[in-house]
Amino acid sequence: MVLLGELMAVLDASVVDTALPSIQANTGAPAAGLQWIQAAYGLALALGLITGGRLGDRYGRKRIFLLGAGVFTAASLLCSLATGPTALIAARAAQGAGAAVMVPQILATVHVTFTGSARAKAFGLYGAVMSVGSVAGPVLGGVLTQADLFGLGWRSIFLINVPLGIAAVLLGHRYLTESRNRQALRLDPLGMVLSALGLLLIAYPLSAGGAHHWPWWTFTAMAAGLAVLVGLVFQQRSKTRKDGSPLVVLSLFSGRPFSGGLTAQLVLGLLSGLFFLCWTLFMQQGLGLSPSRAAIGFLLFTLAEIGGAWLAMSAVARHQRRAPQAGALLAVLALAVFHLLATTYGTNLSMTAMALPALALGLGLGMIGAPLTDLTLGRVGDAHAGSASGLFNTATHLGISLGVVLTGVVFFSHDPAATARGTDVVNAFTATLPYVIGGLLAMWALMFFLPRPAIPRTHRS
Repeated sequence: MVLLGELMAVLDASVVDTALPSIQANTGAPAAGLQWIQAAYGLALALGLITGGRLGDRYGRKRIFLLGAGVFTAASLLCSLATGPTALIAARAAQGAGAAVMVPQILATVHVTFTGSARAKAFGLYGAVMSVGSVAGPVLGGVLTQADLFGLGWRSIFLINVPLGIAAVLLGHRYLTESRNRQALRLDPLGMVLSALGLLLIAYPLSAGGAHHWPWWTFTAMAAGLAVLVGLVFQQRSKTRKDGSPLVVLSLFSGRPFSGGLTAQLVLGLLSGLFFLCWTLFMQQGLGLSPSRAAIGFLLFTLAEIGGAWLAMSAVARHQRRAPQAGALLAVLALAVFHLLATTYGTNLSMTAMALPALALGLGLGMIGAPLTDLTLGRVGDAHAGSASGLFNTATHLGISLGVVLTGVVFFSHDPAATARGTDVVNAFTATLPYVIGGLLAMWALMFFLPRPAIPRTHRS
């Protein structure tokens, strides 16, 4: 039953991708509002994951899972009832907060509930649910939005969480056993407030600045955000000395594989958030594809991503960092082909022509994501394994949210009102791709911090 919670969280990270143009048309959301409908969920999730894990350790994983699932379900209902972008953004942030409380309990519950081969099977099922959710999200969003069941349109993508969430709560209450960690770290509410404030002071001006022609307050807010994050570092050091339970274990960053890999993961999330929002608008508003047809592109990408992950994990033991680096270069090539096709065919570009670069991009990014986790966390000691995993997941969701926000700088700057169609959207999309390619090359360079292949020893006779 905890996997129902995982399925909901994964679905809602991507289910709005193909529904965003319809949401914009129905709610009148401006460019910044469109970004925050997507980013609010991921940002709230990223900022709460570590604290959510500690809440479960200290107060009981069953209790906290049920709380998070209840908040997530109620917030999903509020999303479906929203009449404007502000209400929808607030409900999406509440969804993310509920997911942040719910998600950390899932793997922890599996870990303490099962042993041996049963645990391996449970972890395998967990991975399968994540894969299915990532594939189904954009497809489900496109199909439900176009089907317009009962005249609900895009609202049905959130309403589907209500029966799932109720089932998760009822089954969890009935069958889950309570567990907790008696030696759990203390909470760090000040650290969480400082991290949230610093990131919001940076993220909001990036999303709204273009529409207001970058007035002075946008730069002042970003400078204040950087100052708050610097203050967070000092606060975390003080918290470490005081009781050894900071929000961020700063000593982890002394290891080159961890610091380099975590930064690469942050960049990967950022590029994903940036590219996929732009690709959604390109397919629907630029090429005029329906939500369900646009979902085919996401389906091709995700299936190839799963294949790339399998390929890279079978090669990473021997090739180490070369596996994800090869994936980064393949993704660069795929995006270069995207750029060529979009500039050549413009609004006449077909889904058939996009199929090959979409498959290549999915294969390349799949070759990055799966081994990057292992290469980044593999050398972290057992004492900090939980903190390192929490930071890695946080970097993923934080990067995606910041990437969505950055569309205001590199995509919506071509159309601040987000009302462009046809050629204007195609031009905005092609202008965005060099930034994504540059980010991939930067990530390729960061991977030199990861473990390198062992040099075989030669024996002299």
